[in-house]
Amino acid sequence: MTLLGAGPSLLFCPGDRADRFGKALGRADVVILDLEDAIGADRKDAARAQVAAAAAAEPERAVVRINAVDTPWFDDDVAAMRAAGVRTLMLPKASRSEHLRALHGFDVIALCETAAGVLAASRLAAEPNCVALMWGGEDLVADIGGRSSRGPDGRYRPMIEQARATVLFAAAAEGKAAIDAVHIDISDLDGLRRESIEAAAMGFRAKACIHPGHVPPIREAFRATDDQITWAQSVLAHPDASTGGVFRLGDQMIDGPLIAHAHTIIERTIPCTSN
Repeated sequence: MTLLGAGPSLLFCPGDRADRFGKALGRADVVILDLEDAIGADRKDAARAQVAAAAAAEPERAVVRINAVDTPWFDDDVAAMRAAGVRTLMLPKASRSEHLRALHGFDVIALCETAAGVLAASRLAAEPNCVALMWGGEDLVADIGGRSSRGPDGRYRPMIEQARATVLFAAAAEGKAAIDAVHIDISDLDGLRRESIEAAAMGFRAKACIHPGHVPPIREAFRATDDQITWAQSVLAHPDASTGGVFRLGDQMIDGPLIAHAHTIIERTIPCTSN
């Protein structure tokens, strides 16, 4: 099973809270053990070993977000993960192919959260060890000197939506998965639900989150509805579906792109890992 085959919810967990690791695995499909933003500089060294051990024990459901290449902790993070046998790393502020090549032997989720990273998304996705791209709105706005990623209505500003789409297109062009950014307003479940439904419809394979309460809405949004599954099954059962021809199904004209949509619905109709 691939990492994202476990389900669509990726939950961040502070790397210095070993007491939360098991709880996070029990709530989400994949857990991102965080050595970067969630931990202060004075606690990174102490957290590193316990994160490495925990991630190595759950290779199909744990990711380690290490510190960025240009930080004083990067080399030690990578060395510890190699020694422990960790499989998957998330590289923050990725912006150059060389960054991923420094992580040879790991599966890497490249986090495009700077202007340079978004513009380099296609090159990052092309690296053989890149298994997915993720983007981040808040770091991106900070990088370009902005004030907020969202407008008064809570939706992303147009330039942020452009970055979101750019990362999605770059991943798809290389046959890699794309992961949607976190929704930082913990209590805004309606906004999270809307954003997750958009992400699933657009083609993101998963969505990251910062609170276990966000897992159920994400799973619900990424799960195909009964009507969608019934439609997809009807499309694929039609005699002309296998030939790629155009045919009518009810009042709808079905052609190659819609047949592809139906395949996607069926292929991604998978159970989530945990309850």
